[in-house]
Amino acid sequence: MTAGSDSVLELLPMVFADPGEARARAEHVLHTGPPPLHASVAHQVLGIWQRDFGDLKIALRHLRRARDLAARAASAEREADVLATLGVALVHAGRTRQGLASFERGVARGSGHTRARVRYRRAYVWWVLGRHREALEDVRRALPVLRQAGDDIWTARALTLRATVHLALGAVDRADADFTAAERLWDTTGQEHDKADAVESRGLAAFRSGDIPAALRLLDEAEERYAKLGTPTFMLSVRRCEVLMAAGLAPEALTEADAAIALLDRMGGQATRKAELLLAAAGAARSAGDTDTAVARAADAVRLFAVQRRPWWETHARLVLIEARAAAGGGSARLVADAAAAAERLAAFGSPAAPEASLLAGRIALGLGRTAQADRHLAVAARSRYGGPPTARVTGWVAQALRARAAGSPRGVREACRRGLDVLDDHRMTLGASELRARATARGAELAALAQEASLAHGGPRRLLEWSERWRATVLSAPPARPPADPALLGCLTAYREIAARAEEARREGRPVPALEREQRRLEREIRSRTHHTHGDAPGAGDRLDVARLLDRLGRARLIELAVVDGRVHVLLCGQGRVRRFAGGALAEAVAEAEHVQAGLRRLAHPGGEARLPLVEAAGRRLEEVLLGDAAAHLGPGPVVIVPPGALHRVPWALLPALRERVLSVSPSAGSWLRARETEPPRDGRTVLVRGPGLATGGAEVPELAGRYGTARVLEGRAAQVPSVLAELDGAGLAHLAAHGTFRADSPLFSALRMADGPLIVHDFERLARSPYRIILSSCDTARLASVGADELLGLVTALLPLGTAGVVASSAPVNDAAVVPLMLALHKGLDAGHSLAESLRDARAAQPDDPLHQATGWAFAAFGAA
Repeated sequence: MTAGSDSVLELLPMVFADPGEARARAEHVLHTGPPPLHASVAHQVLGIWQRDFGDLKIALRHLRRARDLAARAASAEREADVLATLGVALVHAGRTRQGLASFERGVARGSGHTRARVRYRRAYVWWVLGRHREALEDVRRALPVLRQAGDDIWTARALTLRATVHLALGAVDRADADFTAAERLWDTTGQEHDKADAVESRGLAAFRSGDIPAALRLLDEAEERYAKLGTPTFMLSVRRCEVLMAAGLAPEALTEADAAIALLDRMGGQATRKAELLLAAAGAARSAGDTDTAVARAADAVRLFAVQRRPWWETHARLVLIEARAAAGGGSARLVADAAAAAERLAAFGSPAAPEASLLAGRIALGLGRTAQADRHLAVAARSRYGGPPTARVTGWVAQALRARAAGSPRGVREACRRGLDVLDDHRMTLGASELRARATARGAELAALAQEASLAHGGPRRLLEWSERWRATVLSAPPARPPADPALLGCLTAYREIAARAEEARREGRPVPALEREQRRLEREIRSRTHHTHGDAPGAGDRLDVARLLDRLGRARLIELAVVDGRVHVLLCGQGRVRRFAGGALAEAVAEAEHVQAGLRRLAHPGGEARLPLVEAAGRRLEEVLLGDAAAHLGPGPVVIVPPGALHRVPWALLPALRERVLSVSPSAGSWLRARETEPPRDGRTVLVRGPGLATGGAEVPELAGRYGTARVLEGRAAQVPSVLAELDGAGLAHLAAHGTFRADSPLFSALRMADGPLIVHDFERLARSPYRIILSSCDTARLASVGADELLGLVTALLPLGTAGVVASSAPVNDAAVVPLMLALHKGLDAGHSLAESLRDARAAQPDDPLHQATGWAFAAFGAA
């Protein structure tokens, strides 16, 4: 390029429009032996590039050189501009005092339009330091000058910054107005990096207003824009971590923060960004229950923020550190004082996190028995229950519930819990993805537990049932929202299936698969991301349990809901027009016994494991004592429905002696059983039989069933591909899928059935307009579920229930393929006779050979729902 003044000055806006090209041109200018003024610009451009996208030490060398060259050129305006850029870099390097001094000199040297730009950049630094009032003052003084000069780029930057400061102060409406005005200006420019930053900022605004799907979508869009420019995205990572934590995805947030910190360290990047990422990692680790990591990351963040003279950020990091220490080692008077001091400082800063600190101080004080002190802090936290984003209002209602409990008011506890869970219900239904809905319930776990505790102590069994249902299996109350014919999502699902099939084939042939597995993981991330963008479209919070209607619909049946309060199981026996409560044992003991049973069933699934049968049966008897207690003697002669908590979803209920000979079904909640009971079968009661590849028996039951049903749609061989299978399953009356099943504990919605062209995953099932009325999954582990949120379950079975399926038969353990065939044939014999799935499964178990292998196979299967 030429060395003319205008062409060289064009490099400065270019660094935020096309950073790579600006860097290359600046290096070219320096190779031409330019005069001091032009060399100053080129060094400034390289300094900006290194400051934001590279090594901060190199950035400082370039910027100091640019400052010295500007002074040699005797250009006060040029020197002022460089001093502002240098000030930003110094602050990001943690040299706050030197950075602010550079700004003072820049304001003094510049005038008019240049001084306004210097003030804007100082406002940005004030925001980085958490000094929001000073930031707003500098923007207030800069904006009129920038507008008068017709400087759309810097005006848009100033508006975006002011909006970001408003968000930090909780003024979402003001932020929205500024973001909108800035976006109109960005549309008139070619500043691609600035445009990406505007999209990122809108994502933050969406999050602050409580719209998590929009926030995730906008942050993903910003990341795509940055990727095209080849620029790192550390601030984006900080913001995404915050949104991921709010969405209940704390492990993902911790992974992202740690990866960004490692990259920043390798680059020698900004110390300010490292401190912010450490704070994000600390918060994510605390939410994920990793207190040691949370304490370590938070302590590092506190130290860095203190060195950088950033008290707003330092106080937020101290809050996370106090929370982590309280979780790790209980409470102390010192922690109460620290939390109270953090609350005061946060309130003085105008931070929306202040109520959380007050709640923490009150909670720790309650644990120490300091009721009066606790009430003072909780009263402050409770003020947030009537305004602000959902998380702040929930914080306020938790504080109010704790105050009521300390005051001995069970009615006050229940009212506060009801109001808080109503807030979360409204928030949950803005989320379209079933995974996010499920994980969002974690914030309501404490409210639900407080209400259950109050109901147990000061209410009858019916009230305890209502509160046990209030926050259980809520994700099943409405089907997940689906983006209409999203071509990008469909493309990702197809590509995922193809890659997974190729990886499976490579494993069978002994070929290396790392590259295929990396691509598979990438596609998994994209599929999850796209589903998370979906907004909820179900009005209200879903059905509330009508106990009277439940008792009426039970008829001769009994429903047993196992409620867990303070680690103890309480058996709520529903039937004969009433709800009775019986005492069970410790939940931890039941979980341990269930694990022993599962291990025994795995051994019994293979020849030679017969010696384990007495041990498995003994564990079943112990489970019955812990889980049913005296209620086992009051079940009556009719069918039984079991509603276990999430921690017990893998119990093989048919193994318990009191349930072994019964018509038995399982449901995630009483409400979901009632909805299944009242679900009408489709008019087109067609039967679909699917046989996937690679089964040890070749899916031997399918040909026999095809002969029995006559008009059944049979999909096998190459015909059993996912698109064809989904088309046939949609709206079917009965579907039988004989296919290898895999359960993904790390990502339950990628649990799958193996079809001819690859895995049929839960995300595929969620695209059905209506899943089959009855569905039988005859392979291993198809009933395995992941417990998330408060008491939610994610997996194949729970994906089907809200989509129109009223009954499922599936297994919760590995099973012997050969033993499954006669069990399935006997099951269908019962269905052909007009029996329900639960009745047919009971009769099928009884018809099997009396040996350990066949018995274990029968116990591994359960009927879910009510069809």
